[in-house]
Amino acid sequence: MNRPSADLLRPRKTPQQARSTATIEAIHTATIQVLLTDGVGRLTTTRVAERAGVSVGTMYQYYPHKQALLFAVVERQLDFIVTAMLAAAKLLKGSDLRTVSDGLATAWLNAKLADVVSSRAIYGIAAEFDLGDLISRSANLIVEAISPLLSSIPDARFSDPDGAAFMLAALLGGTVRVVMEAGASEEDLKRLRQELPRACFGYLRMAV
Repeated sequence: MNRPSADLLRPRKTPQQARSTATIEAIHTATIQVLLTDGVGRLTTTRVAERAGVSVGTMYQYYPHKQALLFAVVERQLDFIVTAMLAAAKLLKGSDLRTVSDGLATAWLNAKLADVVSSRAIYGIAAEFDLGDLISRSANLIVEAISPLLSSIPDARFSDPDGAAFMLAALLGGTVRVVMEAGASEEDLKRLRQELPRACFGYLRMAV
């Protein structure tokens, strides 16, 4: 598959005013809608512009091509998850192992399940491009937040907090993705909320 470089996927400009921000919001929402109805293969910037109620010219001011648009949608969700995990790590600092396990799992799930439909659509486009740098940046930020959190747990001592933080992030991300890509029902997602904190606690207890 021909994968554009990350530089070519960057938007041409970023919104500076409330009106521009609203336009970007409409474009991103329309992108998800077109993805769900037409799929990645049939998505075009023209279809998204029509769904968003903006001109093609306005669309090209921000996203010169389809790849840049989809890259921005993925980047936006990753940033949302990173923000949620950094906030959770700050809030949980100094808590016991069980509380940290439950808190991190809940924060990840809340971020991913805030919009289940969008999350599933984004999984469908993540394999379309070379997102290695973007994913690595997000993962590094999460690990950098979780590692000192693990070191602050009073009832656990980690010999390799960085490694444990990386594996915990992989456990969270991988588990949720598998469940959601399988078309999980509401009952499945409810069970995931119960089981993921237990899985995190089990891993961290073994990683001590």
